[in-house]
Amino acid sequence: MSAWLPGMAGVASLISAVLIYAASPHGRWSAGRWRPRLLATGVASAVPALGGWIAALGVGAGCCAMLAGWMLALLVQPGAGLLVGHAPTATAARDHA
Repeated sequence: MSAWLPGMAGVASLISAVLIYAASPHGRWSAGRWRPRLLATGVASAVPALGGWIAALGVGAGCCAMLAGWMLALLVQPGAGLLVGHAPTATAARDHA
C-alpha cells in the first residue's frame, strides 16, 4: 500500500471536519451567510475521504479511521479558536440563553 492514499484521505477528512465545524452555529468561526454552502461542501468532501480510507484499510478499519480523524479534528477546533482569540458568535450565545 502506498502512503499517498491514506495521506490524501486524512487531508480530505480534516478539510471535511473544518468545513462542517465552520458551518455549525455553535462554532467559534463566523460563517455568516456561507453556512449552508460550507455544510454541503463539508459533507461532499467526507464522501471521497471515506472512500479513500476504505480503499486503504478496508471497510471496518476505514470507517473507524474516518470517524477517529473527524472526532480529533472537531475536538481540536474549539481550542484553536480560543488560542486565536475568536469569541462565540452572537447567534450561539442567544441559542444557549
